[in-house]
Amino acid sequence: MGDTFERLGSETAAGMESCMKEELCMEIDPPYRESSATAEDWRRALNKVVPAVVVLRTTASRAFDTEAAGASHATGFVVDKHRGIILTNRHVVKSGPVVAEAMFVNREEIPVHPIYRDPVHDFGFFRYDPAAIQFLSYEEIPLAPEAACVGLEIRVVGNDSGEKVSILAGTLARLDRDAPHYKKDGYNDFNTFYMQAASGTKGGSSGSPVIDWQGRAVALNAGGKSSSASAFFLPLERVVRALSFLQKARDSCGSKWVAVTIPRGTLQVTFLHKGFDETRRLGLQSKTEQMVRHASPVGETGMLVVDSVVPDGPAHKHLEPGDVLVRINGEVITQFLKMEILLDDSVDQKIDLEIERGGTSLTVNLMVQDLHSITPKNFLEVSGAVIHALSYQQARNFRFKCGLVYVTEPGYMLSRAGVPRHAIIKKLSGKEISHLEELISVLSTLSRGAKVPLEYVSYVDRHRSKSVLVTVDRHEWYAPPQIYTRDDSTGLWTARPALPSGSLLLSLDDNIDRKDLAFQAVASTTTGEVGLMQHMDQHNNPELADGVTNMETNYEHVAEEPHSQDESDVQTKRWRVEEDSSADGIVVTDCSIREPREEKSENPRTLENTGFRDDLRVLAANASIAERVIEPTLVMLEVHVPPSCMLDGVHSRHFFGTGVIIYHSQNMGLVAVDKNTVAISVSDVMLSFAAFPMEIPGEVVFLHPVHNYALVAYDPSALGAAGASVVRAAELLPEPALRRGDSVYLVGLSRSLQATSRKSIVTNPCAALNIGSADCPRYRAINMEVIELDTDFGSTFSGVLTDEQGRVQALWGSFSTQLKYGCNTSEDHQFVRGIPIYTISQVLDKIIHGAKGPSLLINGIKRPIPLVRILEAELYPTLLSKARSFGLSDDWVQALVKKDPIRRQVLRVKGVLAGSKAEQLLEQGDMILAIKKEPLTCFRDIENACQELDKSDDSEGVLNITIFRQGREIELLVGTDVRDGNGTTRMLNWCGCIIQDPHPTVRALGFLPKEGHGVYVAR
Repeated sequence: MGDTFERLGSETAAGMESCMKEELCMEIDPPYRESSATAEDWRRALNKVVPAVVVLRTTASRAFDTEAAGASHATGFVVDKHRGIILTNRHVVKSGPVVAEAMFVNREEIPVHPIYRDPVHDFGFFRYDPAAIQFLSYEEIPLAPEAACVGLEIRVVGNDSGEKVSILAGTLARLDRDAPHYKKDGYNDFNTFYMQAASGTKGGSSGSPVIDWQGRAVALNAGGKSSSASAFFLPLERVVRALSFLQKARDSCGSKWVAVTIPRGTLQVTFLHKGFDETRRLGLQSKTEQMVRHASPVGETGMLVVDSVVPDGPAHKHLEPGDVLVRINGEVITQFLKMEILLDDSVDQKIDLEIERGGTSLTVNLMVQDLHSITPKNFLEVSGAVIHALSYQQARNFRFKCGLVYVTEPGYMLSRAGVPRHAIIKKLSGKEISHLEELISVLSTLSRGAKVPLEYVSYVDRHRSKSVLVTVDRHEWYAPPQIYTRDDSTGLWTARPALPSGSLLLSLDDNIDRKDLAFQAVASTTTGEVGLMQHMDQHNNPELADGVTNMETNYEHVAEEPHSQDESDVQTKRWRVEEDSSADGIVVTDCSIREPREEKSENPRTLENTGFRDDLRVLAANASIAERVIEPTLVMLEVHVPPSCMLDGVHSRHFFGTGVIIYHSQNMGLVAVDKNTVAISVSDVMLSFAAFPMEIPGEVVFLHPVHNYALVAYDPSALGAAGASVVRAAELLPEPALRRGDSVYLVGLSRSLQATSRKSIVTNPCAALNIGSADCPRYRAINMEVIELDTDFGSTFSGVLTDEQGRVQALWGSFSTQLKYGCNTSEDHQFVRGIPIYTISQVLDKIIHGAKGPSLLINGIKRPIPLVRILEAELYPTLLSKARSFGLSDDWVQALVKKDPIRRQVLRVKGVLAGSKAEQLLEQGDMILAIKKEPLTCFRDIENACQELDKSDDSEGVLNITIFRQGREIELLVGTDVRDGNGTTRMLNWCGCIIQDPHPTVRALGFLPKEGHGVYVAR
């Protein structure tokens, strides 16, 4: 059901008229005949009805028209036992792809397939195989719309609030309620009356039968209003007609179901039933009112008035809001049902409408349009987006004409450009788009990685067009564009390629190496996709159906995905952007280890011609030396993660952050950035340079398995001669390490790519991090010491720490954490700290000068990506004063103080990663005293010991560790593990479920199946 506030608004807007109509309808409805129904009568009726009521579990695999993707529970009931037909609501059957099953009261489960959903009214039918029900005796529920009357005692039998069987009592209070308004951009019924009772139905009861004491269905439960416990029921007259068509078609075709066409006519006009007093205020003549009262049934209280007209429909420019309908084809019409009968019987024919407009009688001749012709039956899927012709339902909501190109779900490519849900595409690549075929034609001319302008309008700002730049996907993370078409004979949707063979979008771009596109998307059935992503040299992925909050309260939505990526997303990195627009982003720096033969020198002539040198001098006139030196090395990164590739617990799909260029030559550029900006390798990274106004793509080439940084490569040739000359790498200063009291400059970028800096003092150069595990395990920094400053720009600003000459000593990087409030509430947060630069300089040196490790093709040149040897145990420092209380001897205390008189600490084991070589050797609480008899006091000591193992040819990767455990000193030979910088390299996307190998943060929880490492369900 719709939003409570909206429903309240739709009712209170009627004001006094609604109250008056309610009083009147109590008088004009057929008099209620007292029945002698007893409790025994109700018991017999319910015994007959309950076995025919089913729980419907539906999964919408794609968003379509007014419905979102997601899984839900609802109710239906058998109306034809022999043919196998179940009646429920339209918003349960859905207008798009759906997979559903029905569960009977004895828990027998059978698949069901949609055979009809009404284009306007809230009812639809599923079919099932009656022979599949083997162990239940049940009877169909007869439909008796004529039995409904005010005062009738009823029961609503259904799956209320998720319960398998729930029986709610009530009394019909109104038969002429206006159709409820659920949502301004979703499904709404219209041109019909609804019934009302105070039965208080809730989520899951959509599609429940409303029965009388004889076990007959007198109405269909559709919605409700929680604030007043009111329930809204759909009359069954049009349901009976549709069921009759289905039964006849089933009988005529033998053993197979065929697509059934049920005639439905429309003028694309919404009518409301208004009382005679209001029609007089609209200009209805007295003689016309007298004639209508005389020609109508006794007790008629009003007439039909035009509420809205869809643009370019049959009635456009002929009917206007406020017109009072008098006759159709010479017959007085005051009720919705009579009007619909005439329209349905006159499809593709002209009819005469007599109306009164401001006291003037008019007659218009209109063509009745086939309602099914303006109800979409196919859609285009491209890069996760669902696009189809604008339906009558949404055209009525948005006041656009039917058939325009409508974005139901923006998916990945369009959401990157900022195109919202419910957008209407007007132009693409400079060409007018008015039909879906025109959009497909333009797409066939585009190549991968191309950037083209797109113009769209939104219903919230329908009079102004917006223009965005769309980047065509460079990777094959999604299947090629496909057209899905509904097959009403099977209830399934069939897929076919949308683009002709040979289209540029189907071939790989010449600028993208095929090894970067190892993943081949596998198109699947309407239930989802199955894809295998192999990260050979880069990263790729398949597709996921986005779920969105369901529209109906009576339609219980039990499984959905946080939307999307547009207006509803709350993202940690986006907070940084919004909280401080002048000081934003993460600037992560790296050591510049230059390779003389590749380093490009500045060309003064080029700089003079372009004017960049003079511009930089003007901009930096008031800046510090450190800021002027470091600004040309800074880069703003915008990172998008495809919805189908939400690996490793990544908590958002869109990140902003600032990085620093650590290497820049003719053939390769490298940018270092924190892992709260570049969390996983399966990302689209765009780089904007502070020194040159250009945006180019980057590729993630290294994710450190422990430290909070990633390396992103770019092609310097993409900057052109002028840009490549202005952009340069930062100079790094890994030694000497920063000490308490040292002065440093904190320099970073704002969102406008302006450098900002301040002078600060180091207050703690070796603060140990202690970040807890998030609800959904994701990367968290462990075994790290960070730098704290006395003053900074707040938690939304990050950058680099430099000396007075602009040499980078540390990164001022962003860390992700999760704050928990109570047992069930948590909130994502971030903070910034300094990361010593030494670890990045070590990895960079190995990349440039060669090291052991797999080769990665970067800009056409194979580069070795180093392996990292680590001790896979999570450690934390304990003060020696505490360690002494645990029984540590004075000799060891003195040895550790002598080793490090500043820290005065010992490392203890917090946990060991499951599946690591240290798992069966180290235990929680162990104190690590020494490696090879050499005392250690900090994380870097262990890192250095692991690196020494790599340098030794005869090493087996084992550390000789001295530990203190439960009062005893123990010598252990503990194995180390070698990890690469690729992150997760394989995943399976099956029907929207993302499956991968357990990533390190999951293994840090301490458990893996004994049979093997198993698989981890990421989403």
